[in-house]
Amino acid sequence: MWGLLLALAAFAPAVGQGLGAPGTSVLGLAPSATTEAGISTPAQRSSPVQPPAGKNNGTSQQHVRIRIIKKKKVIMKKRKKLTRPSPLVTARPVVTTSPAGVLDLPKAQEPDCPPLGLESLRVLDNQLDASSSQSFGLGPHRGRLNIQSGLEDGDLYDGAWCAEQQDAEPWLQVDARRPTRFSGIITQGRNSIWRYDWVTSYKVQFSNDSRTWWGSRNHSSGMDAVFPANSDPETSVLNLLPEPQVARFIRLLPQTWLQGGASCLRAEILACPVSDPNGLFPEAPALISSDPLDFQHHNYKAMRKLMKQVNEQCPNITRIYSIGKSQQGLKLYVMEMSDQPGEHELGEPEVRYVAGMHGNEALGRELLLLLMQFLCHEFLRGDPRVTRLLTEMRIHLLPSMNPDGYETAFRRGSELVGWAEGRWTQQGIDLNHNFADLNTPLWEAEDDGLVPDTVPNHHLPLPTYYTLPNATVAPETRAVIEWMKRIPFVLSANLHGGELVVSYPFDMTRTPWAARELTPTPDDAVFRWLSTVYAGTNQAMQDPDRRPCHSQDFSLYGNVINGADWHTVPGSMNDFSYLHTNCFEITVELSCDKFPHKNELPQEWENNKDALLTYLEQVRMGIAGIVRDKDTELGIADAVIAVDGINHDVTTAWGGDYWRLLTPGDYMITASAEGYHSVTQSCRVTFEEGPVPCNFHLTKTPKQRLRELLAAGAKVPPDLRRRLERLRGQKD
Repeated sequence: MWGLLLALAAFAPAVGQGLGAPGTSVLGLAPSATTEAGISTPAQRSSPVQPPAGKNNGTSQQHVRIRIIKKKKVIMKKRKKLTRPSPLVTARPVVTTSPAGVLDLPKAQEPDCPPLGLESLRVLDNQLDASSSQSFGLGPHRGRLNIQSGLEDGDLYDGAWCAEQQDAEPWLQVDARRPTRFSGIITQGRNSIWRYDWVTSYKVQFSNDSRTWWGSRNHSSGMDAVFPANSDPETSVLNLLPEPQVARFIRLLPQTWLQGGASCLRAEILACPVSDPNGLFPEAPALISSDPLDFQHHNYKAMRKLMKQVNEQCPNITRIYSIGKSQQGLKLYVMEMSDQPGEHELGEPEVRYVAGMHGNEALGRELLLLLMQFLCHEFLRGDPRVTRLLTEMRIHLLPSMNPDGYETAFRRGSELVGWAEGRWTQQGIDLNHNFADLNTPLWEAEDDGLVPDTVPNHHLPLPTYYTLPNATVAPETRAVIEWMKRIPFVLSANLHGGELVVSYPFDMTRTPWAARELTPTPDDAVFRWLSTVYAGTNQAMQDPDRRPCHSQDFSLYGNVINGADWHTVPGSMNDFSYLHTNCFEITVELSCDKFPHKNELPQEWENNKDALLTYLEQVRMGIAGIVRDKDTELGIADAVIAVDGINHDVTTAWGGDYWRLLTPGDYMITASAEGYHSVTQSCRVTFEEGPVPCNFHLTKTPKQRLRELLAAGAKVPPDLRRRLERLRGQKD
């Protein structure tokens, strides 16, 4: 007897902490399935001196003592962890108990079928139903895996489906709209910063007509299976069905939940399509692409292999290089694509895409791997659009800025990684808050009237604290900063996931400690243009019937937003890129699902393909030219290009070439350089494609000419001598 008790106690954490009645078995004994959901009693509230307990479902007293003891230990531990982001744990294997008391340990669970689409929104709101809901914001349409709540509980965008407190038989129902092979369920608790609510066990039922239901049964006992659910709000817990079921409807029936809380859950259903030879049901939208590309998720090794294959297939237009290493020593690989890879061509702009800053936001990584394959294939086919892209600009693709975080997320898998695991680097650093804050010193100088005469409005230097040896700067961040300095980038986009919106600088609010505030840059018109171009050519963003991902409906604003007006992000890469270099960079939130299943990658590629290409073409917007020495015709490096009325300048590259993104209009442009007289001229930007040429020839000042002559040991020419004498006379 004691051996059996110890065995049960050892497995208690693996079967769902906080289960309702002490001693409830995971796939426990229950009444036979009927046409109605099983009856359960409401959860009992815990006393102040007791740890949270689940809802009582009346099992044996022999198990009561053991399960209460384990539950006390685990629940108290989990409640402590809820005050800070904690790493998600691997989904527990199902443990079953036969009537004879013999433990049945199945093999480790792996997802069988792909997700039905609750998280990705392929399942529509009207396909979800429930026995009851506490409010509209806690309705069945909110019971989607990884959905995020707004800041306020009780609004229209809460963080789960929650049944009414008095609902004794709660259920959440999904209509697949056609016969479907259901194979598993993934659940989470309620996303909220104010409450703790999660289901600790549930049953599953199926139906073809929503009236007659049958349950998932335990192999060992032949009775209804009771599945272990969650022991915290955010961990994704997978349960595979003992036997896959073909039906149209599926119901989740919570049996126990955290005592003192409510029956709340978020879910994803694993389901495979079933053939419909007679065409009785509407055809499901096909997730396909006509492009012959590698649609799957690639870990570090597979990513390197794929990039090498693209390089071997298109050696004349590709080059692979590394800009540094991650904390764990994984290289940050970049694919360069151009008709002259490896060199900066005079007058040819440099553009970049960066993905994987947050390791668990995997879609951007795969889109860039797909983009490099696509550009290679289409160039070989002679596609004129792609050929022009590769001959008129140099494209740099960094698919994984945070490879350590991605490897963590990849090991969990697309459906189990949750919302945050893998987001940070191995050091626990959020890379999008890790760049130097150049906004604050600029704004302080502007308030003091020092910009631009004393403090420049561009290429702000790194603060002293940021360069110290003990500064908290990730190696990945340092590598990207050095990359920015080496290459004169003009245009960039930072690919993220978890929303459907394009945000633009500034990302940090100007008012200290403000959570959100409209904070535009001097180039607000350009940034809004760039953002609108991507959003306007993204198929998912332009779908008029799409619902909001989480708690904000960005379609009301054209799917674009000022970053600081969304939420403040001090130390963002976008702001740093704008203030420390010439590069204009936006953030693209690509999908509601941060880590979509591989089956959804073809559709995501189709959603973003045209947008990725069209955005690159925007580097032709504005003016471009070369600033040369009038006497030698050599390009002048670091010459300043200033636009009248826009308090942000750019500089020339080492060959004297420059690119200044501008919206259509008439502008007065001034070129200046140390040792030269400034030159101002008018340049008109039209709606026609291609940058408007705007070249400059600068004349050296007498002092500069004299310095160069004296340094070379040459005699001073008579005209320069006379001019210097006149200048001295004017001073006298």
